[in-house]
Amino acid sequence: MPTRIEITHQSVQTQTAPVRIAALDLTRSLALVCMAIFHFTFDLMMFGHLPEGTVFMGFWPYFARGIASSFLFLAGVSLWLAHGQAATNGIRWAAFWRRFAMICAAAALVTAGTYFAMGAQFIRWGILHAIAAGSLIGLLVLRLPSLVTLALALGAYLAPHHLRSEVFDTPWMLWLGLSTDTPPMMDYEPLLPWLCPVFLGIVVARLMGRARLWDWLRLWQPGAVMRALCWPGRHSLAIYLIHQPVLFGLVWAYTLYLS
Repeated sequence: MPTRIEITHQSVQTQTAPVRIAALDLTRSLALVCMAIFHFTFDLMMFGHLPEGTVFMGFWPYFARGIASSFLFLAGVSLWLAHGQAATNGIRWAAFWRRFAMICAAAALVTAGTYFAMGAQFIRWGILHAIAAGSLIGLLVLRLPSLVTLALALGAYLAPHHLRSEVFDTPWMLWLGLSTDTPPMMDYEPLLPWLCPVFLGIVVARLMGRARLWDWLRLWQPGAVMRALCWPGRHSLAIYLIHQPVLFGLVWAYTLYLS
């Protein structure tokens, strides 16, 4: 039986829980597709099917930064939707810590996996580390005025340009993003400046809430085709963990047996 949707003064809800916003899942799916395109291109370059340095030239570095920014922005949006709305009872600590633990475990798995696979270029602080840290720090700004949060976002963006120092040139401070000498890594999104898109996501989500746009988006419930397109966005963490080994394996097999 279809779920009955009740439109109230506060929000669009089912009888038990807020309706999932399919548009956000679709946006995550798009970000995952872009990420897979970049990593597939990287793998083709690694195996010699594309010129060396391809993903470090032209639009590719901007494409990579845009992908990382989109995931962190969506993390900020999701954080506000889950814990920042005034209509709720505040932070849902059990749900927050469960999700936080999952992301931290996934980040540790990426670090360990790349350490054994990539040697010195292993991922010390990548996108999952940044999402975990951004989510934790984001809790501190959920109730701040939007202008204050925007100022913090600007500060996070500008900090690496003005506060870099040799004081931070130690492996234990790489996560901060203020070191003057960064070792080569397969992925690197330090706290500064990558807190910026997290804070921006919180601000945009808050402003959309005030404009009742989330209520409007919840009204869209996709059909079968769109549900299929939304599916990756509903399982973004699992897909993030498995997509690169799969793509790498496919390119490796093609190179070894078919090229």
